[in-house]
This record gives sequence, structure tokens and C-alpha cells, in this order.
Amino acid sequence: MILVDSSVWIDYFNGNQTSQTDWLDSSLGNLPIVMGDLILTEVLQGFQNDRNFKIAKDLLLGIPFVPMGGQVLALESAMNYRFLRKKGVTVRKTIDIIIGTFCIHNQLILLHCDRDFDPMVKFLCLEIIDI
Repeated sequence: MILVDSSVWIDYFNGNQTSQTDWLDSSLGNLPIVMGDLILTEVLQGFQNDRNFKIAKDLLLGIPFVPMGGQVLALESAMNYRFLRKKGVTVRKTIDIIIGTFCIHNQLILLHCDRDFDPMVKFLCLEIIDI
């Protein structure tokens, strides 16, 4: 299964054509994509127009949903953050370490366009769609 990061969804809804948004567009309805609560929040909070918010919300709520939190994931995320710090890497956003850890923990593949995930690929074996 594939989790699509908010970095890709935001580009997708903004009409920014990238290799990731092209991949997403061709894969919707054809591959097993899941939506996480943290990503849903990140994507939807950025809409200023009510009509566009509703369109995006309806599309995203049609994707199978997975909750991403909990004590186990919080502890694993903290340990992964600390591990990366010891390697000299600082992940800029806490939510990204949670998303990466969630994918690793649940053996999901991540589609993203955010450099914060690169050290997770290198040091934590995060699986990604490599485009």
C-alpha cells in the first residue's frame, strides 16, 4: 500500500505538474493508496476557498483511511528522530518524522516530494516511490 505525503497532494490540488503528481494522477483508482489523518489535516487546512475545500475533502475522504498516531508510534518516532540526530541529520518538521515512522512501522511505501524524508530512506530504510 502507498501513503501519499501532503507535499504531493498540495502540488496536486494547486495544479503543479511534477513527476509525483503525474504518478499520483495515473495511480488514483488503480493502486492501493491510503490517506492518513495527519496528511488529511495538512492538506485541507491550506484551502482558502470553500468550494475547493469541499472538492478536495470529498476526494480525500473517498480514499481508504488510516489513523497515524498512538503511543507506540510516538515512541518510535522519537527514537528515529534521536537516531537521525546522532547521524548528524535534523528533520525540520516533527510531522515528517511521524509520517516516515508510520510508513516504516506499517510497511507502507511513501510518495513524497519533501527532502526531510531523504535521510529516513538512507538511514531508516523508509521505502519510497522513486521517480
